[in-house]
Amino acid sequence: MSKNKKEKTGSIYFDTTRKTWRCIYYVYESNTGKEIRKTKSFMTEQEAKDFLTSIQYQKGNDLFIKNNGIPLNKLMLENAKKKLELNLISERTYARILETIKSIEKNSIATQNIDEITSNDIQNYLNTLKDYSNSTIKKIKGQFTQIFKESMNKGYITRNPMYDVIKPKSTKDKKVVRALQIEEQQKLTNYLLHIPVIDEPYKVAYLIEMYLGLRIGEVLALKNTDINLHKNLITVNKTLTTDKDHKVIMGNSTKTYAGIREVPIPTFIREEIINQMRLAENNKDKQLFIDPKGNYVRPNNANRRLKELLKQMGITDITSHSLRHTYGTRCVEAGMRAVALQRLMGHTDVSITLNTYTSVFNKYKEAELEKVNNYYMNNDIVNVDNLLTENNNFIEGISRESEEKEIE
Repeated sequence: MSKNKKEKTGSIYFDTTRKTWRCIYYVYESNTGKEIRKTKSFMTEQEAKDFLTSIQYQKGNDLFIKNNGIPLNKLMLENAKKKLELNLISERTYARILETIKSIEKNSIATQNIDEITSNDIQNYLNTLKDYSNSTIKKIKGQFTQIFKESMNKGYITRNPMYDVIKPKSTKDKKVVRALQIEEQQKLTNYLLHIPVIDEPYKVAYLIEMYLGLRIGEVLALKNTDINLHKNLITVNKTLTTDKDHKVIMGNSTKTYAGIREVPIPTFIREEIINQMRLAENNKDKQLFIDPKGNYVRPNNANRRLKELLKQMGITDITSHSLRHTYGTRCVEAGMRAVALQRLMGHTDVSITLNTYTSVFNKYKEAELEKVNNYYMNNDIVNVDNLLTENNNFIEGISRESEEKEIE
């Protein structure tokens, strides 16, 4: 495009019919370089002014000409691909980003040019996601935050529209993960300890999940070398995941940095684990669990079989996390402190542990408070005898006043 040609600056006005502020602006077609007229609506005058200023700034610095025509989804895809190539993200993270972008592409905002998207556009889109889970809304908003931050750094835009955006609260009912009742756990444990592994290939995986609290992906990633029989410990340092083609692969680490941990082996399932290790001696890399073809076990397959098994036992309302949740619940019931449980479960923060097991902790709150009261009394921190004497005198005084009033 010739620099000598006078550029049109654009303008804003209030549309009395639509009751919105309108911005008239001019952009260049990416193919022909021809300047074309466009309009966009805004709720406030300031939004319209900010948008027009952004367009004018970019045109004046040649950034608009260079980057005009890049839709949001294309920029997101290119950004994710580049990060994967630079090893800044894992295959697993890349696959999840692609899934998030697919969700965004269901809305027309995905095809809008990055420099034309406003806070109002993003807010309106996010507000349509209230039927999704909070975690899904958070992931989608995170993608927007990231791409606009990088667009600011690269000079594609002059104002970050995410500053005014609020994450809407999900109206979807939170999926409740329930632990097995003690009778249900006894029933499942008895079955798993007595069924031959040839008839139930994942039996030891279920026992590890239920009595060591590992995630199913962490269980299926275990190798013989991760198990120290002398110290009676299992080292958790990786998990199975999927790549961008949904193929099951071995991840480089656990779900979170806190997931790397050592977990003690209960004595009553030690022999079962040793038997599984013997079977794994001939497996590639001594992988503890493999499928019939010698590949990694797909976690969904193990979870599907668990649900079938529990259904046969008459146990329902169980999710894929129920065995791990059962472990956490039993630990709380046994009196384990939240910080200790956090480390065993591999939670990044103790607040996650407390929030996950709130109902269980509350169940034992009164008993724990009684321990505190006994501690005060046993260590003479509070002089109870003096307090009792003073309180008894106070109560007697109130009683006398009441009696005197009745006589009057």
